[in-house]
Amino acid sequence: MPVIRDQDLAKGERAWNQWREAAEQSADAPTQLPRPVWAMAVRYTLFLLERKAPGPGVEVRVAPWGAIKILDGPASDPHNLTPPDVIELDPDVWLRLAAGVTTWAQEKDAGHISAVGERDDLSALLPL
Repeated sequence: MPVIRDQDLAKGERAWNQWREAAEQSADAPTQLPRPVWAMAVRYTLFLLERKAPGPGVEVRVAPWGAIKILDGPASDPHNLTPPDVIELDPDVWLRLAAGVTTWAQEKDAGHISAVGERDDLSALLPL
């Protein structure tokens, strides 16, 4: 199932732009945005990452709004459907990384990224 429906791409792009504009105003401004804006911004940016680095090898999860598989590598184990590399981020962390507000190293050092596997660093793919 796609992370965002084709008919929602324009809505997702608007939400992403709205989030970035709010982030440029102040670090706290995005927190004032409605939940649906956050959801669409997350889904849209995950879609962009999936297009940038397609593949079945790494699962990127941004709960509760989306998960994608990216990068070449071993596919999911047929018994549990989870690839050997899994990265989990909160929505605010993900959007900061996608926008280039913070770096992968900053968020990892702060303990905001849960990553398991050999390919646990997406810094070469970010910001979007």
